[in-house]
Amino acid sequence: MSKVWGMALLVLGGGWDSSYLMRMASTTLKDRALIRISGEEARPFLQGLITQDVLGLADGAPRWGGLLTPQGKALFDFLLWADGDAVLIDCEAAQADALARRLTLYRLRRKVDIARDDSLAVHWSPESGEGRAPDPRLAELGVRWLAPAGDGDAAPAFRAHRLSLGVTEGIAELGSDQTLWLEANAGELNGVDYAKGCYVGQENTARMHYRAKVNRRLIVVPLGASDPARQRLALPDLGLAIDHRRVEDLGDLPLAPWLAHAVAENASA
Repeated sequence: MSKVWGMALLVLGGGWDSSYLMRMASTTLKDRALIRISGEEARPFLQGLITQDVLGLADGAPRWGGLLTPQGKALFDFLLWADGDAVLIDCEAAQADALARRLTLYRLRRKVDIARDDSLAVHWSPESGEGRAPDPRLAELGVRWLAPAGDGDAAPAFRAHRLSLGVTEGIAELGSDQTLWLEANAGELNGVDYAKGCYVGQENTARMHYRAKVNRRLIVVPLGASDPARQRLALPDLGLAIDHRRVEDLGDLPLAPWLAHAVAENASA
C-alpha cells in the first residue's frame, strides 16, 4: 500500500478496510459509459463548450473537464479520450443520455455526430500497466483504459478509493447546477484550462481563479465531522460524508493532503 494511500485512509477513513485492493479481480467500471463525438467539426464544437482544451487532446492522455451553466456551476463532469479526430466522453452511465441531449442542444447545424458507444467500456486499476493512462485528476487515483467490458464490476472499489483521497465526481456528489466548478476543486484536479479561450461558464470561472476568490469548497470528511446543514451527501458505508463548506469554516477538519495544501496556499495569497 502506498504512503499516500495510507495517509488518505488515516485522514479520511479512520482505519477503513482497504484490503479489497488485494482481492480485486474485475477492472470494468460498470457505472461509466462512453459518448462518441465525431464528425469534421467534433473538436471545435466541444472546444467552445467545455472547460478543457480539446484541440490538443492526444491519444492515451485523457483529460478531466466539465460542462457548466453560464454562471459557472457544474452540470456534468467527465473524462475526455482522443480517438483520432473523434472524442470519447467517459461519463456517468446514469447521466449519459442527459449529457448527450444537452450537447445536442448546442449542436445546431454543425457537422457533429453525438452517440453512445457501447462497443467499449471504461476500466480502472490501482496498478499501472501497458496501455493504461494515469487519471488526470490525481496520480494516486490509479489508471484507466478503454476496452470491451469484462465480467464483474470495479465501480464500488474505485468509488471507495477515490473518496478516500478526497476526490468528488458525478451528479450525486457535485450536484447539478449547485456547485461552482472551482468550488468542486477543479483547479487543483486539472479540470480547467485557463488558456483555452471561451466556453460556457468561462467568465465567472476565470474571475474566481485570477482573483483567488474560491470562497467555498466541496470536501470529503469523516462522517462524524460532517455538518448536517452543509452536508451534500452521507456515505455511511464508507464512514464519510461530502460537505459544501465556506473556506473560513474548514478550521481543523481533516482534509485530503492535496486539498489542505491548496486551501493553505489560497489563504496566504
